[in-house]
Amino acid sequence: MCQGINPQEHSQAQSAPRGMRYHIALVGRRNSGKSSLLNMLAGQQISIVSDIKGTTTDAVAKAYELQPLGPVTFYDTAGIDDEGTLGAMRVSATRRVLFRSDMALLVVDEQGLCPSDMALIDEIRQLQMPILMVFNKADICTPKAEDIAFCQNQSLPFIVVSAATGLAGKQLKQLMVELAPAEYKQEPLLAGDLYQAGDVILCVVPIDMAAPKGRLILPQVQILREALDRSAIAMVVKETELAQALSVVTPKLVISDAQAIKQVAAIVPDAVPLTTFSTLFARFKGDLAALATGADALDTLQDGDKVLISEACSHNVQEDDIGRVKLPRWINSYTGKQLEFVVTSGHDFPNDLEQYALVIHCGACMFNRNEMLRRIRECQRRQVPITNYGVAISKLQGVLPRVLTPFNRNPQQ
Repeated sequence: MCQGINPQEHSQAQSAPRGMRYHIALVGRRNSGKSSLLNMLAGQQISIVSDIKGTTTDAVAKAYELQPLGPVTFYDTAGIDDEGTLGAMRVSATRRVLFRSDMALLVVDEQGLCPSDMALIDEIRQLQMPILMVFNKADICTPKAEDIAFCQNQSLPFIVVSAATGLAGKQLKQLMVELAPAEYKQEPLLAGDLYQAGDVILCVVPIDMAAPKGRLILPQVQILREALDRSAIAMVVKETELAQALSVVTPKLVISDAQAIKQVAAIVPDAVPLTTFSTLFARFKGDLAALATGADALDTLQDGDKVLISEACSHNVQEDDIGRVKLPRWINSYTGKQLEFVVTSGHDFPNDLEQYALVIHCGACMFNRNEMLRRIRECQRRQVPITNYGVAISKLQGVLPRVLTPFNRNPQQ
């Protein structure tokens, strides 16, 4: 049992999908008290605390239940002022954590705000995330008047705490909840706005060699749980039993695995709304309009173009892997071009995006929404079209207009 944490809350925090958590990065200079602050927030010893600068190397993650916000992940990061070759690598890792975070706590010690802090504030603002200035070590010092004035003039929320004594710990948590965007305080919808209580939702789930043994994949589980929460009638069939299921019920919505969408679209009557799990996640985790527009780039690919296949998680690659085998095969067949495909996994995302003619991203079920949105914005900034697996597959199979129809999107767009 974790000391200082409600056992039920601890279990909920640990079991919540990583992509559904609110990510909070603790950043700042070395020895500003980031590790001590994480320990105070978590109510237990998570990070090693030392007076030696640079004790934290790799980011330390801690899952936590921050009520009423819900499951969050705190990240204790290396000091932004780290030095040397290894130090530069640690600073780069800190910036990667920031890129996938939803909020930043910038921890300041008795030295006050320094140039590295000012530069970090600018970086965080460019990422369009809430920033909370945390003046630490109130047990031994008082924040400088000019630093408080700076925060006030810049409309930066701030709080004075002591990680060593726990001073203002409760107020800090409350302030984090208040600063969280409204969307995180509301129940997010995957497909729940496309049906009503009592409606039948039919999910088509092929069982192929890529399917995990004995369980459903996360997007399918989340869709089904949402249907139960909203008192809908959820049914699950394989594509081979779809026609039989449709002879028994008329669903309000059919949600298919993208890889079977062409076969499913041929069976489901035109009057029945049809979409895919990946298309729902394109909206849930990103920007559906941008990803649908990005799929148009499939029509303009030329010989020698490079296509980036970006996956949110690492997995055991099967011989018919969707990102490495199926998508390249379908795209080559659709375009008739000789293309080069590059695959990245996890939080690695290239800095040299301009070399790619198209980015095709997975459904991002393991990412929080902000990380996916930042990837979309970065592609847009570099004028590189981006789409996702489900939208691209529907385009390649000639059914994208129908798959987009449930979202009241103009099929011609």
